[in-house]
Amino acid sequence: MAKGPVIHPPHTGDHTVADPRTPAEGALSVLTAGAAAVARGADLDTSLGELLGAAVTALGADVAAVWLQDPDRAGLELVGTIGLDDAAIGALRDAIRPEGAEPQQGFVDVAGVRRSEFRTLITSRGGIDEPGGVIAIGWKAAEPQSGDEVAILSAVADLAAAAADRARLGTMVAERSEWFERMAHSDPLTGLANARTFARVLELEIARASRQGSAVSVAIFDVDDFTETNRQAGNEAGDDVLRQVAAVLAESVRLVDTVARWGGDEFVLVAPGPAGAVVARRVLDGIAQLAPIDGRTVSVSAGIARFPADGTDSETLLAAAEGAVQRAREGGQGQIGEAAGQAAS
Repeated sequence: MAKGPVIHPPHTGDHTVADPRTPAEGALSVLTAGAAAVARGADLDTSLGELLGAAVTALGADVAAVWLQDPDRAGLELVGTIGLDDAAIGALRDAIRPEGAEPQQGFVDVAGVRRSEFRTLITSRGGIDEPGGVIAIGWKAAEPQSGDEVAILSAVADLAAAAADRARLGTMVAERSEWFERMAHSDPLTGLANARTFARVLELEIARASRQGSAVSVAIFDVDDFTETNRQAGNEAGDDVLRQVAAVLAESVRLVDTVARWGGDEFVLVAPGPAGAVVARRVLDGIAQLAPIDGRTVSVSAGIARFPADGTDSETLLAAAEGAVQRAREGGQGQIGEAAGQAAS
């Protein structure tokens, strides 16, 4: 949907530019401009602006406006005007509030026109007509309406409806594509990156650290007693635990870090530089503040490995971090363990 008014004043001073063309030429100009705007318009703002401009010129009108149905709430949104200044545009927006109010009377009052025409923008889908907005054209003089004017207005409304529908479908396609892209890289339960995405990020960070002679920290977080939680409280409680832990992870890491769900009850972190232990401690402190879920306290054990001290490839680093988790558990739940290379140093 267009984000704001498109303003193409059709006046020179206070007078409408004279149009020397015949009605047939005016209709043809609207058809030509409208078809081009719908077929090749870069965006909806541009398409509606060109279409309104062609209509005003062909009809010898003074002002025009178009409203589209807001997809997020009931009511119409003013998306394009011609012949109105900023103050009038604001007044016109206010004139159709509250939501659901019709724009006709507001347009007449704000624009100060003596004659006006309105057309509903309608598209048909599956044999059902769907109203998508309203277009208004106004004249400050009160000349009688002609048959050509009716035809031009209908054509303009149909072209505007087609442009708006095309833009809406384009937005839906883009949103769906974005959703599929996000799902391909995300864990559906927690919203964190998935294992495949994490593996790719880890490889990139190792390659970068190798070039720069810097460090990379890898941490694994394993939810304590997760199997027992599922057995005693059920899978829904287990899912709640995973979501809560994931939320703490997402809030605790730095912008340069990447956190992902690695397995059933495991999460992983890649943190450029040597700060993995600091980030891991922040995560465990945050999890310690979680309220019990189904009467069970939530905690995780963490293991940290570091490139290049504990390995020079992702497989070795992750294995070292897994070993560190096991050492952490030897000291009780909710502890952090370090890989053998770090412990030795």
